[in-house]
Amino acid sequence: MSENATRLVKPGAASPGAGSPGPGSGPLLEVTGLVKYFPIHTGFLVKRHVGDVRAVDGIDFAVGRGETLGLVGESGCGKSTTGRLVTRLLEPSAGTIAYAGQDITHASRRALAPIRSQIQMIFQDPYASLNPRQTVGDIIANPMEVNRIRPPGGVERRVRELLEIVGLNPEHYNRFPHEFSGGQRQRIGVARALGMEPKLIVADEPVSALDVSIQAQVVNLLQELQRELDIAFLFIAHDLAVVRHFSQRVAVMYLGRIVEVGDRESIYRRPRHPYTHALLSAVPEAVVDEGAAGRERIRLAGDVPSPVNPPSGCRFRTRCWKARERCASEVPALVRLPDAAEGHLTACHYPQPAPTHPRSSPRP
Repeated sequence: MSENATRLVKPGAASPGAGSPGPGSGPLLEVTGLVKYFPIHTGFLVKRHVGDVRAVDGIDFAVGRGETLGLVGESGCGKSTTGRLVTRLLEPSAGTIAYAGQDITHASRRALAPIRSQIQMIFQDPYASLNPRQTVGDIIANPMEVNRIRPPGGVERRVRELLEIVGLNPEHYNRFPHEFSGGQRQRIGVARALGMEPKLIVADEPVSALDVSIQAQVVNLLQELQRELDIAFLFIAHDLAVVRHFSQRVAVMYLGRIVEVGDRESIYRRPRHPYTHALLSAVPEAVVDEGAAGRERIRLAGDVPSPVNPPSGCRFRTRCWKARERCASEVPALVRLPDAAEGHLTACHYPQPAPTHPRSSPRP
């Protein structure tokens, strides 16, 4: 594995240029005030703008070189939209996206060309993300050819190396996607991303469509590749057990905003936001804290509000057992609490008290 991984990166490594990260020059990815609204129109001949879906509504985060930031939250909270904004598959409504110190928020296709290969995405659905009319060899090779990546020994040799690296038989080069299982298809997606020699991979729910045993294989593969190739990950998921296994830091997202962020152990052992508590209460105790006792399942009232008309103030207040009048009128800032760990930020007017023992959890 190590020898193959080294062969993967070194021979075809891109020369330094626009967008190429340099050592010690700050975060690889830095997002500030990122916003994405999807307009809603009515009418057929004459369209009228009547509102917006506020998918992402002003978020900040950074990802360092070789680091994994887990982005978690319920379905519909804006995680996947954030991933598509970072990869510039969607155009941001506001805010900035900086890659290796270069602002790419509204960069043109021509300006993005030198760094397109360095930011890759692994999609959620291994069945829909591969072209059924192309062979596996073509699926992995085409992006390299489009981006004019010329590996020593030729593209076909590199594709076969990639297949071997992700645990597939190189002889399956001429097979079609329907001949593979779901886990194998996701490995093909990983190989396609690796073929571009990326520095950052946005993994959008990469294992949610797979069986539990296959999930472990794919996550372990991504971890091994990260160690060997020093790749940074924005790991989007709703499964907190998987996120803890793979991420160094975790950001919790609710209805378009980040409500808590910190290092993995701080978030899992000493969460301060009520929403984070609710999410963690649904995770098996052995995952959150081995030997934990007395945790009760926190059942949130109601459904997630519509992003078309989100609640005023704190967006979580309509489902929060600690909500007060202030929560409806004032948006809580994402700040470090006096007794919180370094880098642990929470957006809550009335945060949960820090547990006196890391294995205790307050009840709602």
